[in-house]
This record gives sequence, structure tokens and C-alpha cells, in this order.
Amino acid sequence: MVANRDDIINALKTVFDPEIPVNIWDLGLVYDIKIDEKQIVITMTFTSPTCPMMEELLAQVKQAVSNVARGANVDVQLVWEPAWDVSRMSDAARVELDLTNMGW
Repeated sequence: MVANRDDIINALKTVFDPEIPVNIWDLGLVYDIKIDEKQIVITMTFTSPTCPMMEELLAQVKQAVSNVARGANVDVQLVWEPAWDVSRMSDAARVELDLTNMGW
């Protein structure tokens, strides 16, 4: 059996943006998780297309999900549409970054 959604989300929460002390899940960088019998597809973005750590973070995401994938292939797809914005962040991320009074 392939990993369940909760296992994958927990794995994604171990990957942190090196410039922002919040994990990629709570930052809202992950747009979609598709799970079937043989493959897990993670669709994600970055806060900026000029992120210097992009390749490293993509590799970290693939490794973190692979660790719980139970033999399924992991495919990480990078997208730029829709563009990321702060409204995608979780409440926990907003608290961590002291953005709770910004009206988002």
C-alpha cells in the first residue's frame, strides 16, 4: 500500500525554506498531492522563480516523500501558476512569521 495523505503531509512538513523558518506545507508551497497505486505526484511552487535553493529544495521534497512512499515512484512537479501569495500560508505560519494582523 502506498503512503497515505497524512504521511505525505507530515513528510513535507520536514522540508523548510532556508530563508523563512517555516516548512513548505505551512507556507502553502504545495498545491496538490496525487496518490495512486504506483506513484505520488507533488505539485508545488516557490515564493519566487529566482529562489537560489530551488533544485536543492525540490530534491529534499522528493527524498522526504520517498521516505514514506512505500515503494511508489515520487514525482515533484514545479508550477508557477497560480502564483504563490501569502494568503496560501497556514495560520500557524502566519503566527510564526508575525503576520497575523496583516489582513490576509
